[in-house]
Amino acid sequence: MFTGLIEDVGSLQILENQGEERLVHIRCGLDLQGVALGDSIAVNGVCLTVTAKGADFFAAQLSAETVQRTTFAHLRRGATVNLERALAYGGRLNGHLVQGHVDAVGRVERLLPRGNSLEVCFCLPRSAGRYLVHKGSVAVDGVSLTVNTVTESAEITRFTVNIIPHTQKKTTLALLAVNREVNIETDLLGRYVERLLAPSAKSSPLDAAYLRERGF
Repeated sequence: MFTGLIEDVGSLQILENQGEERLVHIRCGLDLQGVALGDSIAVNGVCLTVTAKGADFFAAQLSAETVQRTTFAHLRRGATVNLERALAYGGRLNGHLVQGHVDAVGRVERLLPRGNSLEVCFCLPRSAGRYLVHKGSVAVDGVSLTVNTVTESAEITRFTVNIIPHTQKKTTLALLAVNREVNIETDLLGRYVERLLAPSAKSSPLDAAYLRERGF
């Protein structure tokens, strides 16, 4: 589990194709002494398992599923990536709960300066965008952001966020450009609520009537 608060920006030093999978080496400034093999690090919002490490790098294996469903399908050597170590039990949760499980690859549609901040409009498939809500949370390339607006068409969801100067300075979001692809993870709570309310969940007493009776 992660928080969406980026600890470091790393550099993709080695990208080795292994059939449909990838092996990556990422150089970083993280304190890796407390990171054991098998621990998790979020890389651009993707939860990866550390398989090897050195003083200033770690390695991770990307499955075919991860490659196909994230921007790792297009990343090249030298790319900069957002990094966050897994949340320590009992640690401070300053962002929001992020699993590192990407729901969809989104795309930048518009960039608009707003004072010192930057307003960005993203689009993504509605199948994932349906879980975005006004003033809810979203992770974009692993960065915890607040959703300003949400609009939907038949197949596409569009949402906007404001990126403050501090976030631009400390993450790769300063490099956003129109048509750039990003990893999107929506707030996990919506998915669980939908599952519990689904008609197939026969054994669950949680339905609209149940909620109304209890004041929700």
